[in-house]
Amino acid sequence: MLDKISKKILSELQNDGRISNVELAARVNLSPAACLERVRKLHESGYIMGYTAQLNPQLLDVSLLVFIEVVLDRTTPEVFDSFKSSVQMIPEVLECHMVAGGFDYLVKARVKDMAAYREFLGKTLLQKGVRETHTYAVMEEVKNSTKLPIK
Repeated sequence: MLDKISKKILSELQNDGRISNVELAARVNLSPAACLERVRKLHESGYIMGYTAQLNPQLLDVSLLVFIEVVLDRTTPEVFDSFKSSVQMIPEVLECHMVAGGFDYLVKARVKDMAAYREFLGKTLLQKGVRETHTYAVMEEVKNSTKLPIK
């Protein structure tokens, strides 16, 4: 179980992963040494999985965000494993989730534009084992966050 201070540390790190240990310690009312030890323990116990930079997709020329429902032609372990292995190698795919319901996977991807998406779909995503896809192009990102709720 996390105590109040550890939860505050996690919250502060989600807001700014580049915060200095001294500043983090001040915000959570700990000494720098105690704060550093807490952060180390949070890493070791798996609460903190890593740090990343959030990049601007428009400046990197991948401004089209799409969600794709994927239906496989068969739902066997071999087909699932094959799809999973191949989708993990596709750089345009940001997320891929196996879901319960009317389709098998929900894929989140970023590409330059609709022409690039058509090429991506035809040459990359539509592979052996995929029966059909349904695409939803994002018109406006209302909320985009990686922050988890910490209660």
